[in-house]
Amino acid sequence: MQNKLFFVASSKLELEKGLSRKKLFEEVPLIYREQGSATRNAMELFISNNNFSVRKTIELTSNEAVKQAVLSGLGCSIMPLIGIRNELRNKELQILPVEGLPISTEWNLIWLKSKKLSPAALAYLEFLKEEKDRVIGEQFAWVDTV
Repeated sequence: MQNKLFFVASSKLELEKGLSRKKLFEEVPLIYREQGSATRNAMELFISNNNFSVRKTIELTSNEAVKQAVLSGLGCSIMPLIGIRNELRNKELQILPVEGLPISTEWNLIWLKSKKLSPAALAYLEFLKEEKDRVIGEQFAWVDTV
């Protein structure tokens, strides 16, 4: 499934008008996912490709933890849209428009080849193969409206 990553901040955060991308990344504290996270990798690649210097403040182990830190005003982050729907709807978070964003990545299911999957896991995989498009259409069509 496609995963869109946006630069987000608390709606209470007031930024200087006309702040350049470079200044935004240099002056606003950034909250990161842990090393090895696909979100972290995409964020670091974006920062590296744009030659930004950043102020990393916190590294957290889940998107939920990052979201709570951003909501609390501890900094900004690049986050998956799917995990912040309610906070956007409730105007607790804001997407800050940044040239080059959103970043599009893909969600994938992975497991070790050596792993013997349980009957429930096999049934789940079969369900996803058959119903993926329907589930995405019913549950996640809203992501195309942002």
